[in-house]
Amino acid sequence: MYTLIIANKNYSSWSMRPWIALRAAGIAFEEQKLGLTTEAFARRLSAITPAGLVPVLLDGDFAIWDSLAICEYAAERHPDARLWPQDARARARARSLAAQMHSGFGAMRQALPMNVEAHLPGIDFPEPARQDISRIHAIWQDTRAEFGGGGPFLFGAFSIADAFFAPVVSRFTTYGISAAGPVRDYMDAVLALPAMQSWMQDARAEATFVPEDEPYRKHR
Repeated sequence: MYTLIIANKNYSSWSMRPWIALRAAGIAFEEQKLGLTTEAFARRLSAITPAGLVPVLLDGDFAIWDSLAICEYAAERHPDARLWPQDARARARARSLAAQMHSGFGAMRQALPMNVEAHLPGIDFPEPARQDISRIHAIWQDTRAEFGGGGPFLFGAFSIADAFFAPVVSRFTTYGISAAGPVRDYMDAVLALPAMQSWMQDARAEATFVPEDEPYRKHR
C-alpha cells in the first residue's frame, strides 16, 4: 500500500494533482495529511525528503517527491491504469502540457491561489494573470479539438494532464472565471469527476484558516 503525504486540501494544489491522479485511476493509497505551517509538517518531511515539501509518495520505505515525479512513478508501476494516453503523439502532448502546467503560469498562480472553499468572484486581476487565463482556455479548447474525441477530458479519457489542470479548474470556479463552450464543458467534466468531488468535499470540511494563502479575505 502506498502512502501519499499531502497538505491542507483547501489550499494545496501540488498535493491535489497526484491525489486526483491516483484516486481517479483506482490506485489504492493511504492518505496522510499534514497541516501547512505546523511543526509536524516540517518535522515529518525533513525525515523523508530533502525538498521539505508535499506531496510525497511512500512506496514502503522509498520516497518519491514532486507531483510530476509521483504521477510518472504511478504510471510506470501501473500501466493498466493508462494514466498517459496510449497514442504516442497524444502521450507526448499530454506530457508537454503537464510539464507546462508544472512550471508555468506563475502570474495566474500568484493572483488566483487555490482556495476550494471560497467563492470570490469579481476580483480585478493583473494583466499577466488575465493573459495566463486566456492561454489556459486556449490550451483546453485546442487540445480537446485535436485529441479529445474519445471522451470529455483533454485526451478523451482521463490522464495525468487532467490531474495537473484540476487545481486550475478549482481556481477558476473559486474566482468566477467566465467560461463557455468546450472550455465550460471541460471544466464541468473535471468538476464531476468522483475523485474531484471527494477532494472538494474534504476541503470544504476543513476548519483551518491559513492567512498566508488568503490574500482576498481575513476569515472563512
